[in-house]
Amino acid sequence: MQITFEVARAISILAFLFYGVTCLVTTRMVAEFQRYGLGRFRRLVGALQFIGAVGMLAGYAYQSLLIVSAAGLTLLMLLGIATRIRIGDTLIQTLPAMVFFVVNGFILVVALQAM
Repeated sequence: MQITFEVARAISILAFLFYGVTCLVTTRMVAEFQRYGLGRFRRLVGALQFIGAVGMLAGYAYQSLLIVSAAGLTLLMLLGIATRIRIGDTLIQTLPAMVFFVVNGFILVVALQAM
C-alpha cells in the first residue's frame, strides 16, 4: 500500500506542476478555458494546481499540508468533472479529471488514516 501511495503522490505532484504551469503560460489553455466558459478563472486554477503540487511536496515534512493539498486537488478535479459534463465533453475528454480525482482522493484517504 505504501508503494502505491508514493507512486500516486509522485504522479500527482508531477502532473499538477505541469498542468499548473501550462495553465498559466500557454495560449492553448487560454482557448480551453474559454471553451469551458471559465476564461477568467484560468490563472486561479493554474495557481491552485501549482500550489497543490508544491503543498504535496511540502507534505513530506508537514503531514497537514499533504492533507490540505490532496483535499484541494480532489475538489478541483471534482469541479473539473462537473465542468466537463456541463459543457458536454465526451467520457474520453473527461477521463483525465476523473483519474486525478480518484488518485488525489486515494492520497487524501491514506494520509488521513496515517494521522
